[in-house]
Amino acid sequence: MKKLLFLASFLIGINVFAQAPETPVKFEATKHSFGQVPQSIPVTTTFSFTNTSDKPVIIETATAECGCTTPEYPKTPILKGQTGAIKVTYNAASPGKFTKNVHVKVASVQQPFLLTIDGEVVPKKSK
Repeated sequence: MKKLLFLASFLIGINVFAQAPETPVKFEATKHSFGQVPQSIPVTTTFSFTNTSDKPVIIETATAECGCTTPEYPKTPILKGQTGAIKVTYNAASPGKFTKNVHVKVASVQQPFLLTIDGEVVPKKSK
């Protein structure tokens, strides 16, 4: 009897952990490649998302890994079914390839969303 109870508990536990948690937002894309960009000319992209939950979604923070990348995010709640956007600007000051991440923390979601930009800054051509 104890073995049967243990087996039943084990199988129920596996089923609970196997279910993927639902996230309240769905991003259209989480990565953007700028390709080659001229040095010293900032570039910007927008990551659009939709509130797929039944409750308003609040973006608590959007933080970049360094000062060369600046995220802007909505400060007001995004209502059910509505869309929002995270605008990410890269300053392109230093030549070379880059990959930068922005961590987006949504209220009531433990794991932040990861947005990634990449590209290559090339020196401006002299005239």
